[in-house]
Amino acid sequence: MVSIDASKLSTRQINVRLNELVAAKEDIEIINPKARHNIIVGVLKECNITVRGSLGYYCASLLDGPSVLVEGNSGWALGENLMSGTITISKDAGASVGASMRGGIICVGRNAGARAGISMKGGSLVIGGDSGFLTGFMMQKGQIIVCGDVGDAVGDSMYEGEIYVGGDIASLGNDAVVVDVEKKELVSIWDKLGKNGIDKQPEFKKIVSGKKLYHFDKLERLEKSSV
Repeated sequence: MVSIDASKLSTRQINVRLNELVAAKEDIEIINPKARHNIIVGVLKECNITVRGSLGYYCASLLDGPSVLVEGNSGWALGENLMSGTITISKDAGASVGASMRGGIICVGRNAGARAGISMKGGSLVIGGDSGFLTGFMMQKGQIIVCGDVGDAVGDSMYEGEIYVGGDIASLGNDAVVVDVEKKELVSIWDKLGKNGIDKQPEFKKIVSGKKLYHFDKLERLEKSSV
């Protein structure tokens, strides 16, 4: 394994060096990250990257293939636009984790901030603890699994996909509804949790789109014409 000491390099130098090592097919560790922003960005090949510490915002984003392990916390938008691969964070993630992700899996060991999985378009987002308000906002596809509680307006304006909640739901967002969970779904989710190092088996509630926002309401036309 090759180490990159983030304390001795600029953000650009870290990312350039990282891509050089990825091209050389090396396993990589980043030491002394000190919550740096915008690192591990735009890596488009399969590789293994371990971060010994916490990251700032927009880290491990625009990825297609890597397996990233973060031994610490992260700021907002970890894993933004993930195409494929895995991101595992041992502690807490800030707001908008997994924003616009299209594939792969992101696993948060503890809690996530607001807007987790915002505009999600595929893949799986697993949260071992609680998640903040507007989780799954404008979600279009994919799966969000929250083992603990979720904040207000979960699933607001979601189009497709599923949100599973193991704890309490503060409130549902616009057009989000709770439906029954089949036993085979629960078994599949528990299996996914186990494979990602989360030893919990909650009786999940399932949230999906009510699909009322799919269709133009004739009353909207009348309201607009009277303005």
